[in-house]
Amino acid sequence: MDRSAPPSGRPALATAAYGAGQLARVGWYLGHYIATRRWLSRVEGGRRPRRSLRGRLVGARIHAALTRRAIALMARDLANVRAGIYPLPADLAPRPLAAGLDAARYWHDLPEVALRRRRRRHGDATGTLAEAPGDGRLPDYYRQSFHDQSGGWLTGRSAALYDTQVEVLFGGLAGAMRRQALPPVADWLAARGAPEGAGLLDLGTGTGAMLATAAEAFPALALHGLDLSAAYLARARDRLADRPVRWHEAAAEAIPLPDASVDLVTAVYLLHELPPAVRAAALAEAARVLRPGGRLVVVDSIQLGDAPALDPLLRGFPEQFHEPYYADWVAADVPALLTAAGLVPAGTEPAYLSKVWVADRP
Repeated sequence: MDRSAPPSGRPALATAAYGAGQLARVGWYLGHYIATRRWLSRVEGGRRPRRSLRGRLVGARIHAALTRRAIALMARDLANVRAGIYPLPADLAPRPLAAGLDAARYWHDLPEVALRRRRRRHGDATGTLAEAPGDGRLPDYYRQSFHDQSGGWLTGRSAALYDTQVEVLFGGLAGAMRRQALPPVADWLAARGAPEGAGLLDLGTGTGAMLATAAEAFPALALHGLDLSAAYLARARDRLADRPVRWHEAAAEAIPLPDASVDLVTAVYLLHELPPAVRAAALAEAARVLRPGGRLVVVDSIQLGDAPALDPLLRGFPEQFHEPYYADWVAADVPALLTAAGLVPAGTEPAYLSKVWVADRP
């Protein structure tokens, strides 16, 4: 991919600021992840079996692969900042007061998550949320307690916890993975001379993290955010209160926009949450609303075989974190799905535990 953005005039300063901020971020969230795993191990009971030599070797391979891929992601993220593709994130290092409050909410909620995990593993929970309306307003697949999180996707409490939970899960690298959607957008804009009025639609926008990232990098873009959750959209509206964004409370498989009405579509950590038929329908809808020559950028989980040492993690993830459709995702032929939707695959790139797919509408 040709990235022709002008280089930063202060690369040493950018490197130092990035290194300090990202180090603080990884240390903070990775510390929470390690503490969470230890706490859950204690409260869920049972002695950990002594690992065999083979098990220890597999574990060592996993840790080595995670370390290599994390370093590669941070190097790419910094290179993109230094090249001027996107600015140094303003919130790279956690702000002490906000991070402390978020951590307090996270740990206060964790016992409920542990209880939900225990009930699910003993077959005592249906997976359908009590908060979910049963009047047909939400599809059945959406009414589950994804990730065993409180409220699923349906409550303000869940929306307030979500960003912290994701950063803890990925050891402070969720934002860096998400930002890898920006270079293909920058390429598209540069190739067309940054057309005035170009529009970007973010599918499954959640709390608006991807839209906020795009707004910071490309302030001239006209932004759309779509999500099924009123609670998450409220959080996203607050986050982007200073930007004119068109919000759509709707499903990705039924986008309420006309044919050929946007130039760019992003889908970040959405497709692995969808059943296969719904996933295909969402991609077809993305193709429908894209103008000819428009671009879809997907950021989602890596798949089996992308990093063979990590395949055991991918196979265990659906049970460990209650991801009902993840096992299908990690085995899916994504280029074939994009082609079936009427798009032309235009490349992929790794991004730690994520992967970027780019496809264009002919």
